[in-house]
Amino acid sequence: MESVWELPLDQVLLGDAVRMMRMLPDGSVNCVFADPPYNLQLRGELRRPDDSLVDGVDEEWDRFTDFAAYDAFTREWLGEARRLLRPDGTLWVIGSYHNIFRIGAILQEMGFWILNDVVWRKANPMPNFRGRRFTNAHETMIWAARAQGSRYRFNYQAMKALNDDIQMRSDWFLPLCTGAERLRNEHGLKLHPTQKPEALLHRVLVSSTHPGDVVLDPFLGTGTTATVAKRLGRHFIGIERHPAYVEAALARLARTHATSAEGMTITPGRRETPRVPFGGLVERGVLPPGTLLTDRTRRVQAVVVADGSIRAGELQGSIHKVGAAVQNAPSCNGWTFWHFERDGEWLAIDVLRQGAAG
Repeated sequence: MESVWELPLDQVLLGDAVRMMRMLPDGSVNCVFADPPYNLQLRGELRRPDDSLVDGVDEEWDRFTDFAAYDAFTREWLGEARRLLRPDGTLWVIGSYHNIFRIGAILQEMGFWILNDVVWRKANPMPNFRGRRFTNAHETMIWAARAQGSRYRFNYQAMKALNDDIQMRSDWFLPLCTGAERLRNEHGLKLHPTQKPEALLHRVLVSSTHPGDVVLDPFLGTGTTATVAKRLGRHFIGIERHPAYVEAALARLARTHATSAEGMTITPGRRETPRVPFGGLVERGVLPPGTLLTDRTRRVQAVVVADGSIRAGELQGSIHKVGAAVQNAPSCNGWTFWHFERDGEWLAIDVLRQGAAG
């Protein structure tokens, strides 16, 4: 089969996942999010006590006959995912106890490097109809870099901002899709048995991608990944083998509008912070020699020196060294510790780095 070397950006492709992935060029996507079939055991779990199937489930949905067939399929699509990822790209794969452990072992064997397992705790889980086991109230996501040592993207500060300025944990408490978000067929039944909530994909994409990145979902279903990617200004490529799901995904995308450029701005992390020497600010006259600096509470003071150092009493050295010394601390981030006065307001000198880098 000939390869298609032009990326089908912002398109939903109808067809088999592995076959369609083989038509895409090496190193062409920044992120893969995959919600693969859960494996044959799950059919029994999705039956009511009267043995009828739960809304939206059909026998074709999870078509594997044994573990060997499922493992072979997993190796095929994971192999293509790894080929398609850029060197600094990452993979997200979600599953339940039926399949996630098998997938995790296989992806490690193939050279992926696991960064986190994230537990999605469901606020409103589906009950265990037979009453023979605990209610299965979570699913597990594996987040993995393409290889050990990859310089993968993690928007730490953005996730902290999303979580009320508290470091984001690896257990996410979110509800299943309900109400208008849950797609239904003409009979009022769930269109897709495992439709993921948009809030889940919002966290995934905000945490590990940047506006303009390319996100691939090889098992797109009814289009949650593509919908959230479009809204957040990411490019998407979706693959889905079920025509009814493709139709639903396209209709959903038609109703989705991209966020404004201002709304897509990600809170910068350390890697995005411009590396500007403090002396550069002194040289440019942004903080000329003799400028008074204080800590946030204005309890200690220092003066900027012409050589780019600062002096506080008998202490002289870098903003970091002097900041640590006046606090009797082993280290200090001088950019956030020291403040200068502008129009009657005391601001951290860190705010000056953006302008100095321009």
